[in-house]
Amino acid sequence: MIGVQETDFDVGQEYEALREIAGDAGAIVTFTGLVREIYTPESDKSEAVTELFLEHYPGMTEQRLEDIARQAEQRWPLLGVRIIHRIGSLKPGDQIVLVGTASAHRKAALESASFIMDYLKSHAPFWKKQFSSEGEKWIESRTEDAEALANWQR
Repeated sequence: MIGVQETDFDVGQEYEALREIAGDAGAIVTFTGLVREIYTPESDKSEAVTELFLEHYPGMTEQRLEDIARQAEQRWPLLGVRIIHRIGSLKPGDQIVLVGTASAHRKAALESASFIMDYLKSHAPFWKKQFSSEGEKWIESRTEDAEALANWQR
């Protein structure tokens, strides 16, 4: 189940939907990412964020999210996966992403959710424009995101 949307999501409802799909799961993990109020780029100069605007490539984005979910399902015995990523104008504190995974065992659910988030950060075609106390700029990938992704490729 993949969603790319401007509207907010209800974590409780998404959890219940995943639980219903997963049937006899022994573990369900959900991760919810939020827009930060303070952004510290790799230059370590903090900026007060006023807005984050996300663009995407319709059709291609959804396909890429499906591919990421499929990769997780091939690596772990998952009973269900839910990915929602928001687009458009978001304010600090807004929910931006939800990843939910269900499995018979906690390790598979925990690892697969982490895997999906790491791949979303590096491989999903979203472009983020940040508005802050320092002006506006497009956000680039961070070194730590590439390092996290490299850990899955070992």
